Amino acid sequence: MQQFVVPQFIDVEDKIIGPITTRQFVILIVTGLFIFLSYRFSDFSLFIVLTVIWAIIGGSLAFWRVNGRPFHFFLLNLIQTFRRPRLRIWNKRLTTDEVKSDIKAAKPGLSSTPAVVTRTPPSSSRLSDLALVVDTGGVYRGESQ
Repeated sequence: MQQFVVPQFIDVEDKIIGPITTRQFVILIVTGLFIFLSYRFSDFSLFIVLTVIWAIIGGSLAFWRVNGRPFHFFLLNLIQTFRRPRLRIWNKRLTTDEVKSDIKAAKPGLSSTPAVVTRTPPSSSRLSDLALVVDTGGVYRGESQ
């Protein structure tokens, strides 16, 4: 039989510049682009404020991990959780046969009562035989077998 090499550590991202991965590098480039656009289209005081905001957002998206997963996965899961309804109600659609059977069951005179099965309790000798089978781990089978 031919053997194949199974890839390991497939969840580890490729590093391109030192310890920076491709995802982190792209996020930092986009953050730098937003900082440059804020430099071009705003005055100096607004530029400083926007630079701090963009640096915090870009740095947290690139480097911060929550429970060992990147921060953008945490944000996506958070948004998805808030968009879901908090209360889930099962809305079962009943068929006409089910509705008719429920109506018949609700009326006391129309439904038939199920037969009651009476069981006789096992004798004490049968109980002692069963206890012996359990105690011996199934080795003892009893005299009748």
